Amino acid sequence: MSNSITVLGIFVADLCFIGKEIPSIGQTQIGDSFQIGPGGKGSNQAITVAKLSGDVNFISRLGDDEYGRMALEIYKSNNVKTDSIIKDKNEKTGVAGIFIDQNGNNSINVITGAANNISKKDIDNNLDRIKNSKIFLTQLEIPIDVTMYALEKAKNNDCTTILNPAPAHIIDKQYFKLIDFFTPNEKEAEFYLNKKIENEEDIKKAAKDLLNLGIKNVIITLGEKGAFFKNNDEEYFVKPYTLIDEVVDTTGAGDVFNGALAIALSSNKSIKEAIIFANKVAAISTTKLGAANSIPTIDQVNSK
Repeated sequence: MSNSITVLGIFVADLCFIGKEIPSIGQTQIGDSFQIGPGGKGSNQAITVAKLSGDVNFISRLGDDEYGRMALEIYKSNNVKTDSIIKDKNEKTGVAGIFIDQNGNNSINVITGAANNISKKDIDNNLDRIKNSKIFLTQLEIPIDVTMYALEKAKNNDCTTILNPAPAHIIDKQYFKLIDFFTPNEKEAEFYLNKKIENEEDIKKAAKDLLNLGIKNVIITLGEKGAFFKNNDEEYFVKPYTLIDEVVDTTGAGDVFNGALAIALSSNKSIKEAIIFANKVAAISTTKLGAANSIPTIDQVNSK
């Protein structure tokens, strides 16, 4: 088995609207700027791995349209393998409407488009690539039954599995045992446990409760507060990376964290080293506008 990483997920074109505040219901605002760029959790994660000099294969579907062609050009320029990307002639490529305020906070509405047609057959057709991967990374933006099917195939072929459970979606309890690394943020952890997280003790208890579902390792990402890790042998908080530059846009930071975590684990870093590295890469990504456009290269990370 090589050190390669397979990512399953979606690409969407990010339509970013930047202004002083995120509009509330019924409110119209004059914004400051607008840009179009690549997005989608799986796509962002795959590009992160590639920019950090990783060997990555991306399984997805794109429409046969302008945004789909934009995606393929971006993957080519970043050395993301595209053999597993299916061009769907019946659906358009997905889009995401993103509102970003002056502090870098965001609100997102995603239309998955062609990627919503990713099927179990697509997974079977790419089973050899999954088998030859050290890490299998996915999220919950494609149909849930396909995601769980893919996790099962990856686990049965000795891949280390990472599930970034976003957007939060009900998961049948039988599938938690397939997950080697579960990486919710605080809100997602609250969803899966149906309880509020308000302090450090709540975070520790949440991680313990998630482990009790059958997950092997839990990493709760805490944004500007870092992350918390727990498995059956140890637990600890990992401090955030201290930025010199100002935070501009947090869009995609969680995706960057997961991509960086995957490549660090595939490179045989310890779990703690992997989380420290992922925190650093994700933090650096918040200093530029956009999701994929803000992902740093390995040289940029090493220079910080």
